Amino acid sequence: MKLKLTITFLLGLSLFVNAQEISDTSFGKGLINFTAKDSSFSIKFAPRFQVRSESSWDHNGDKYGSPDHTFIVRRARLKFDGYAYSPKLKYKIELGLSNRDIAGANEFNRDTPRYILDAVIMWSFAKNWELWAGQTKLPGNVERVVSSGDLQLIDRSLLNSRFNIDRDLGIQLRHNSDLGGNFLMLEKLSVSQGEGRNVTEGNEGGLQYTARLELLPMGSFKSKGDYTQSAIVREETPKLMLGFTYNYNQDAVRERGFAGDYMMRADGSLYETDQTTIFADAMFKYNGISFMGEYAKRTADNEIATEADGITPTGDIVLTGNALNLQAGYMFKSNYEIAARYTTLTFEDITGALPSKQYTFGVNKFIVGHKLKVQSDISYTTLDGNEDNITFRIGFDLHF
Repeated sequence: MKLKLTITFLLGLSLFVNAQEISDTSFGKGLINFTAKDSSFSIKFAPRFQVRSESSWDHNGDKYGSPDHTFIVRRARLKFDGYAYSPKLKYKIELGLSNRDIAGANEFNRDTPRYILDAVIMWSFAKNWELWAGQTKLPGNVERVVSSGDLQLIDRSLLNSRFNIDRDLGIQLRHNSDLGGNFLMLEKLSVSQGEGRNVTEGNEGGLQYTARLELLPMGSFKSKGDYTQSAIVREETPKLMLGFTYNYNQDAVRERGFAGDYMMRADGSLYETDQTTIFADAMFKYNGISFMGEYAKRTADNEIATEADGITPTGDIVLTGNALNLQAGYMFKSNYEIAARYTTLTFEDITGALPSKQYTFGVNKFIVGHKLKVQSDISYTTLDGNEDNITFRIGFDLHF
């Protein structure tokens, strides 16, 4: 069935290409860029994928053991965006095809693969105002909102994997203000379902509320550089973005709010507890230099999930604690880049999770910016100062 759907899609796309007059485009600008003759809609189609190899060594006693090797297609995406009816009504659809993209089937999404990453409309209903509706990334930490195709290192940090608030279904209200000179301020508010993407079987627990404030005291970045890692476009003057996010997930039913196991009780009901996550982050770029810093903290009213009696633990625990992530790089004029990252995680004692630190060094070659690049990095991770690991990764991105 899946094969038939894929073939049908490709045939339909081929017919569309042959039947329409397509404007000139180039690599990295989308495989298809089409605008209707009457300007009533537009569409850009841009597939992309990431392939990588990983080698990992664990410290065993007094030495490192034999490495584990893995080759994976980390991401494979089909992206569509454009406008419908009016340029003020934009849309974005992104589908994931790799195993990591579609994993996570459970009874709350009818035990089916989670193909849909983004399905959102964005309406510019007044000057400097936008209303978003659908499924997309929440206005959380900057590292998470940066596209996985625009990362400086091969993947996001441990801070992001443990504390981010990711995608959800709901609405967002966005506004930007000019405070005079070059000083800009952006405000983002969101109300969402609170259980992550592709949930179809009702809304368990309460809703999720997110607010983010961004300050750009030195003006806007070139080519949306505040949400693109690496100094792909060299800033001739210093540019800085400071961001602050507050997220409140009322009566959350999953261990990490939007993700993790559902906290099921023996009687089939769900354990609920309020979770709060805060982020403070920064992005700085100047003349080939790039820096990103992030701090995250999650708290919960009651970390230990209990049965209906309020005493007996279910075995589920909300992952509370805090994290710090610092990342910097320098882009040479030859489009080679060196980058480094330091991440530390600290968890509340009640969670039983051990603190860890990770040091990463990377070397990249950008052939056509982030659209075609080769990346490599090596990381040293220590868990509670005892269990050590070294991981080497190399891979490439191709984004039409």
